[in-house]
Formats: sequence, C-alpha cells, structure tokens
Amino acid sequence: QVQPVESGGGLVQAGGSLRLSCAASGYPFSINTMAWYRRAPGKQRELVARITTGGRINDADSVKGRFTVSRANAENTMYLQMNSLKPEDTAVYYCAADPRGNGIVLWGQGTQVSVSS
Repeated sequence: QVQPVESGGGLVQAGGSLRLSCAASGYPFSINTMAWYRRAPGKQRELVARITTGGRINDADSVKGRFTVSRANAENTMYLQMNSLKPEDTAVYYCAADPRGNGIVLWGQGTQVSVSS
C-alpha cells in the first residue's frame, strides 16, 4: 500500500487560485476512487470532492462552481483546481485513495491552504 502524496498548498489572498495535486503511485491498476477532504481549525474533517475512475464526481455545496476535481487515471493522479478562494477555505487538505472501492482508504499527510482576507 502506497500513501498518497499531496502538493500545491500555500498562502493566497481571497479571490485567488491554487491547484492541488495528489499522486498515488505504485499501483498496477487505476485506483477506484480518489477524494479531497479538508479539516479547518476547530472543525471536523469534511469531504470536498470525490471522483471515480469513471469520472463520477461528488462535491460539497460550499465549493460548487469554484473548485474543480479531475484525475489522470493512468498515472493515479488527482487534481483540485480552486478558484475564487475564500478565507473559510483555509484548512489542511487531504488526499484519500480507495484503490479497490471497498472502503479501505489510504490517506496522505495533507497540505496547508491558507486564504487571507
């Protein structure tokens, strides 16, 4: 089992953009489901967006129209394009991978996204 690795976090002003990447290498097949979660200070972890190999997407109402999740199946890489960022988007963003779609999830270490007002 290979832990996913996130990259692309940072500090940005409100209204700005960031692109997160998640790489889950070492699998000889396309990972069934990949997802972005986030945990803001003092809050519980929440789902941001989930995407399957077939391209089925679920995303949170709070990010609809602003964030776009995508993936490159052959490379088991997932992206999160975040536009029109708000201070309330400040959180640690985690990549999660469910390689076989059986609920056994591997988590990345997380990447910090900070949005200043």
